[in-house]
Amino acid sequence: MASCAPEGRLIRKIIHLDMDAFYASVEQRDDPGLRGKPVAVGGSPQSRGVVAAASYEARKFGVHSAMPMSRAVRLCPSLVIVRPDFSKYKAASERVMEILRAATPVVEPLSLDEAYLDVTENLWNEPLAMQVALRIKRQIVDELKITASAGVAPNKFLAKIASGWKKPDGLTVIAPERMEAFLQQLPVEALWGVGPVTAKKLRAIGIKQLVDVRTAEPELLEKTVGSLAEWLVQLSNGDDPRPVTPQRETKSVSSETTYAQDLRDLARMKSEIHSLAAEVAQVLQRKQLVARTVTIKVRYDDFTTVTRSHTAFGATNAQRSIATRARILLERTDAAWRPVRLLGVSAHSLSPAQAILSP
Repeated sequence: MASCAPEGRLIRKIIHLDMDAFYASVEQRDDPGLRGKPVAVGGSPQSRGVVAAASYEARKFGVHSAMPMSRAVRLCPSLVIVRPDFSKYKAASERVMEILRAATPVVEPLSLDEAYLDVTENLWNEPLAMQVALRIKRQIVDELKITASAGVAPNKFLAKIASGWKKPDGLTVIAPERMEAFLQQLPVEALWGVGPVTAKKLRAIGIKQLVDVRTAEPELLEKTVGSLAEWLVQLSNGDDPRPVTPQRETKSVSSETTYAQDLRDLARMKSEIHSLAAEVAQVLQRKQLVARTVTIKVRYDDFTTVTRSHTAFGATNAQRSIATRARILLERTDAAWRPVRLLGVSAHSLSPAQAILSP
């Protein structure tokens, strides 16, 4: 038996908005020659590049994000590869978030192309969450010339599943009275926290559909998935009490780059570290944060990865200070003697910028 909402709990109106093939869609928007073609945004197949995003034309060939670009080209020989331009994607993302916040201040961004909204009460005084979602989708198309898919449901869990139900440019609404019928359709993999490994374990004990979790022997379920058991039972009944959280505390700021050709010159590496540190400092300044800890990441050509950190007494967001510390940390690695394929700089132990800054 499913419960739409535990007794006494307000049934909320949650939207999960997910941009469609975001990076690839922006590139196709800006270059008419790419429209209708299989496009992958990412690195070169000759230099261990990976797919950051794939257009829907490319997905028909089995190309998907996080796939090695060399494999993507084998699957789709006509694939058009575009190097990413994150400044463009960030600008588009910021405008999307502005559109969302025009509807409600209760927006929880998850990434550049994904967010939750609680529109139970909204700035448009629209009683139907579906109409809010439609208006948002139309505005994104009108202003940015790209599409988004949306899921509307009483909670985060169902809203996220719904947003992927009819991609691209989809809208799926799961009203409280339709929750049980919707849950009955879902495989066990739809449960939040159930990846391929956990799904295989659950199927081995006879749990194939999401609703099968409800009737599983509690001891066997706990033995199979450990502390996740109680949460899965709760979700299988359509119960997800997590609120949409508009302000997510920033715990770190980072910037990293994987290079098409391994770096072998220490002076070049220091220059790259300086640029990465400058990006981190700019984000800290924009978010009005300061950091006490600076960390660098170095990945060598054999994929061995090391980190080095320095924590100062005072906090700062000054570019010169962060960059100097990052370059000193680089000297504490084997970068001078080993080829390097990735460099990264991050800032931790963050606090508001009202803190006293170090020089």
